[in-house]
Amino acid sequence: MKVTFRIQRFNPQADSMPRFQEFAVDVDPTDRVLDALMHIKRTMDGTLSFRKSCAHGVCGSDAMMINGVERLACKTLVRDVAAGEGAVVTFEPLRSLPIQRDLMVDYDAFFAAYRRVRPFLEPAKEVEKAEHLQTPEQRKVIDDPTKCILCAACYSACPVIWQEHKPFIGPAAVVQAARFVFDSRDRGVQPRLDVLDRPDGVWPCESRFECTRVCPRGIKVTKLINLTKREIQRHKEQANQDA
Repeated sequence: MKVTFRIQRFNPQADSMPRFQEFAVDVDPTDRVLDALMHIKRTMDGTLSFRKSCAHGVCGSDAMMINGVERLACKTLVRDVAAGEGAVVTFEPLRSLPIQRDLMVDYDAFFAAYRRVRPFLEPAKEVEKAEHLQTPEQRKVIDDPTKCILCAACYSACPVIWQEHKPFIGPAAVVQAARFVFDSRDRGVQPRLDVLDRPDGVWPCESRFECTRVCPRGIKVTKLINLTKREIQRHKEQANQDA
């Protein structure tokens, strides 16, 4: 069937504002959107710019707005976004991050927030002769946040960031913090308290669930944010009791 791809274009060296360009493409309903974009780039306009890498929903590099919703182009089929012959599918870059060119955004602020939460294991105790062992139950607690591929879809979808314009570290950073806060082998919230327990840390989240809705890995992002809030409160209450 023939579908029109309406793609936002922006070349900072030539354009003062973003614009849209339309491409009529012949596709099958089961084609991946990423393959159609690659066809456009290879045969119709080699200047079209977007990111891709693994093309299998693991790297997260091809996150973009498709018909107003954050999606991975490699995991989205034409039939998911085009009702039939003559449909128009609109492509835009992720929100809340500066546009570099066309569908590419600058991730510097996103990864700066990621680094702030210390996304690495800080052992609760030193082990000299063995590994840091976990029970299956302990591992299950951190299964969800370990699925994060840092695609920034949740960051783009967060209305606190793009609508309310409040300082907020962002959903993905809190998910990465939760990965270690709830790890039985880690010192938990203590190394991350100065970052999470701030006006721009975990507290601006208003539990609107947009981050959860768009996560391509099905992570319960809002739940993890709220669990992290509770853990911070628990940690502070315990510290007050011990003082």
